[in-house]
Amino acid sequence: MNDRSKMSRMQTMMFFLRGSKRWFALGVACSLFVAFLDMIGPKIVQFTVDHVIGSEEISSAVAGRVLGIAGGRDYLRSHLYVVALAVIVIALTAGIIRYLYRVFNSMGAERLIKRMRDELFIKIQHLPVRWHEMNHTGDIIQRCTSDVETIKNFLSEQLMSLFRVMILIGFGMYFMIGISGRLAMVSGAFIPIVILYSVFFHFKIAGAFLHADEEEGRLSAIAQENLTGIRVVRAFGREQYERKRFKDQNEGYTRMWIRLMGWLSAFWCSNDFITGLQIMLVTVFGAVFCVQGRITVGEYIAFSSYNGMLSWPVRELGRVISDMSKAVISVDRIRYVMNSVSEDAGDMAAGDNSDTDLKPMSGLPDKPLDVSFEHVTFSYDGIINVIKDVSFDVPAGTTLGILGATGSGKSTLMLLLDRIYELPAGGGCIRIGGVDVRDVDRHALRQYVGLVLQEPFLFSGTIAENIAITHEGEPDMELVRSAARTAALDEAVTRFADGYDTYVGERGVTLSGGQKQRTAIAREIALHPPVMIFDDSLSAVDTETDVRIRRALRETTGGSTVILISHRITTLMQADRIIVLDRGRIAESGTHAELLERGGIYRRIYDIQTAGVRDYESV
Repeated sequence: MNDRSKMSRMQTMMFFLRGSKRWFALGVACSLFVAFLDMIGPKIVQFTVDHVIGSEEISSAVAGRVLGIAGGRDYLRSHLYVVALAVIVIALTAGIIRYLYRVFNSMGAERLIKRMRDELFIKIQHLPVRWHEMNHTGDIIQRCTSDVETIKNFLSEQLMSLFRVMILIGFGMYFMIGISGRLAMVSGAFIPIVILYSVFFHFKIAGAFLHADEEEGRLSAIAQENLTGIRVVRAFGREQYERKRFKDQNEGYTRMWIRLMGWLSAFWCSNDFITGLQIMLVTVFGAVFCVQGRITVGEYIAFSSYNGMLSWPVRELGRVISDMSKAVISVDRIRYVMNSVSEDAGDMAAGDNSDTDLKPMSGLPDKPLDVSFEHVTFSYDGIINVIKDVSFDVPAGTTLGILGATGSGKSTLMLLLDRIYELPAGGGCIRIGGVDVRDVDRHALRQYVGLVLQEPFLFSGTIAENIAITHEGEPDMELVRSAARTAALDEAVTRFADGYDTYVGERGVTLSGGQKQRTAIAREIALHPPVMIFDDSLSAVDTETDVRIRRALRETTGGSTVILISHRITTLMQADRIIVLDRGRIAESGTHAELLERGGIYRRIYDIQTAGVRDYESV
């Protein structure tokens, strides 16, 4: 989908219906055929009552030919089973066509919902981080499940029912007018009434359903937060607070649905009343016309059958119009996701990147890449700058250490380098390998820049699968073990009963904080990109393990440009250069020895951290 054009509701539906339209079309064709067969039954009954059992004269040439083919009136009177067999054959044929309708409709519905899920998942994967920060995970999941199911039900059931209803009403009114135009007017007069009050309820139900859907999204968000953060909830004794928060939200959600059910109940009661009134008036007027001789007994029976057959479709028409409100709300919620601007939109707008030195390729460069920040300024909200005119260079193959207080902008710099956040126009320039990162395809850029976060995310799977997640196919165990040894993880894993086949629960809950960080480090080492960033990724390991990992990294990251972010000076002191950030600006820059001699921020932090603590850096 092109992000530069916003899809309307109809365009959204047509986009999702690709691949399933032909199945729904076959379903409509089956509905048309079934409706026609259903209309033949009452005509056979009318013909039998008036012209076979009764003595009414045949005025239709077609009916006369049918009677002659069947053997004549006398033959049919003595062989009524022939009429019964005709009804049975028609019923069996209609049953087969109904079966095919269900098959075609189900195939269309399942293809539709599969495409919707696939497209939404792909779209959400490509939406920028800021979009995800603005939308609760629970609400996103609710859009991809409940709203998708609502649209599927509308298109596969209610919309298909609408086609069937229109076909039935069309055929029914045709045959009813053929019997008695006046009686058909009595029956048809209720159709616009049903449509009018259905439209009225449509708008009422739409508002109630929107509020109920929003409340469900908030409820899902609370449940999702508690399930993923269950250990924090338990650790801080927040069970009662979270229980009350969930209960209050659930009560609000329930009230919304009670309100919605109130409108639906009023709608269905009105529908039942109108339908009952229609059947009563047709029965009364039909009986009067029959006594007056305006219609025959057979015609009265046939007309009553047609009217009975139309009573449910007319009610269904009102239901479809009413339920359309829920589908419209769900479509709009899905449109919000599909019309959101993807992270890749900027790359597409910038044009082809084939002229740059960094372009998508199957492998990684054999040489390290230099990194350069030139007068970089950045703000999350457009008001307060968290990065202020920052400039520094990291020559290829060297190690840069970054030290700074919480909120000084350390992680933001790396997220800008990896284009997790986009550097705005006029905000300076970031170059990798001499190329502006804004001119590099994001997918290619993230092949060159490996990032280990302070809070690493592990997927449900084995430890080996998490380490080798950047490689396709089965994990290369030699590569996995080598990366794990560098990250000081191998010894801990070998103590597990299942070793590298140990299953890691959701978000890595079965591992300790240090083990999760070391698994994430091993994952990056296994990829071995030209630029490796460790964003405070050793904060959860002890000092001795920190030393072991850094020693191993120095031996294995040769050929890569390394950026270390840490609050520990012992982690940074071996770096070729260290910069100290203070409130978004570079306050100090130099080697470990140079910064100690200056006696500034770096020296004060060093004195605090080493006071009374054994110096593990004597290795």
